[in-house]
Amino acid sequence: MANTSTRTLRLLSLLQTHRYWPGTELAERLEVSVRTLRRDIDRLRELGYPVEAQRGVDGGYQLAAGAALPPLVVDDDEAVALVVGLQAAAQGPVEGIAEAGVRVLAKVVQVMPARLRHRVEALRAMTVPAVWGGSAGAVVDPGVLTTVALACRDNERLRFAYLAAGGRRTDRHVEPHRLVSLGRRWYLVAYDLTRHAWRNFRVDRLTAPNRTGSRFRTRDLPAADAAEFVRSGLDNMPRPYQVEAQVDAPAEAVRAKIGKWSTVEEIDAGRCRVRMTADSLEWPIMALGAVGADFRVLEPPELLDQIHEWGARFNRA
Repeated sequence: MANTSTRTLRLLSLLQTHRYWPGTELAERLEVSVRTLRRDIDRLRELGYPVEAQRGVDGGYQLAAGAALPPLVVDDDEAVALVVGLQAAAQGPVEGIAEAGVRVLAKVVQVMPARLRHRVEALRAMTVPAVWGGSAGAVVDPGVLTTVALACRDNERLRFAYLAAGGRRTDRHVEPHRLVSLGRRWYLVAYDLTRHAWRNFRVDRLTAPNRTGSRFRTRDLPAADAAEFVRSGLDNMPRPYQVEAQVDAPAEAVRAKIGKWSTVEEIDAGRCRVRMTADSLEWPIMALGAVGADFRVLEPPELLDQIHEWGARFNRA
């Protein structure tokens, strides 16, 4: 028979499958008597787990929803599935989910045994992610995200190689502050110890992050928060294309689809004007096409030329 602590964890794991367990069946699974099972159930209740009991000959137990999320107990396969799912969420476009996914991913990976990390890495290495290409987004290694997130959390200095927009590769030594998910890209806000200034780093251009073990005292960020700092830096960057189009659809409907990456102004009940900046024309074409309504390009002329080129290619297909 397993010791009390091990048996309690096993009982909790069984109850967390969200199914109803007859008392006799549950006792058999744990290889204990029905009386011992009742004591273990009481122990779980003392720890704050709301276990419901149904009395009688066919009585049993089920874990109910509580006022707060209790600690979860997962087996090896469930842990691997959890990490893989969190990695997918970290790369996803759903607002708010990506940030939470990285936080949870950092916690899970930190306590995961080495044997499970190997399984996760093997699965990740043999999986090809399906993402939008071009400037709409960039593939970020979840392992890099996890390392950076842990360094931010622990106020630990970080070293990494960084590829600038112009193609120059440099080695950076920073005090990481926060990760920011903006649009379909991840940014690291950090204090650059070499340049003695706050900087934004695109995480998809960051490789081989190494936590140095050296802790630091948090500096004052020259912005209300990390997201505002990133937005301010991006607004000051020169953009080669200023896109403007008139869309034959209500402004609210267009905002719901591409408002996160553009400015939408209402013209009347059925039309709106869309403005966006981009470092290439592929993303504006995909965004305007995703609206699902007729539109007219106002500027730049190059966008109209590229749409005609795409249209001809689609017709040939």
